[in-house]
Amino acid sequence: MKSLPWIDIPSLSVTRERSHGRHDTRTLKATELTTGIGFPGAAQALRLTRTRTDRKTGTRTRETVYAVTSLTTTDAGPEQIAQWLRGHWSIENRLHWVRDVTYDEDRSQIHTGHAPQVMASLRNTAISLLRLAGHTNISAACRHHARDSNRPVELLLTS
Repeated sequence: MKSLPWIDIPSLSVTRERSHGRHDTRTLKATELTTGIGFPGAAQALRLTRTRTDRKTGTRTRETVYAVTSLTTTDAGPEQIAQWLRGHWSIENRLHWVRDVTYDEDRSQIHTGHAPQVMASLRNTAISLLRLAGHTNISAACRHHARDSNRPVELLLTS
């Protein structure tokens, strides 16, 4: 993917955002694939470059991510792809933050066999059930359900 002629490919989407004390710029380039690159069914190759500048310190970081999609340029335009990529990371960050902060997953003592995957699945299920029930603050919802042993059972039965 890195060997594709990205320098010759024009930027299709540039978004700028100011929030959380930083300035973010995302630049998306996409190219139709005419020859195989080792990904069966790939129709487009994508390169997303994120540049982040801390407004207080002026420190600048740059991250480049590559992706492929089976969608052609007529199936998905650059703005749509940029929105999907942004939405994907929003969901990922939202889930992992809750698992790390609310469930303190990083300090878990469970490290052997399939137990870590099982516990992650159980945490994800609990988070999903709470969100389906309309809870936006998962930490508060966990405390609420912990006060009465019938509440988690009701949540399971009504979801």
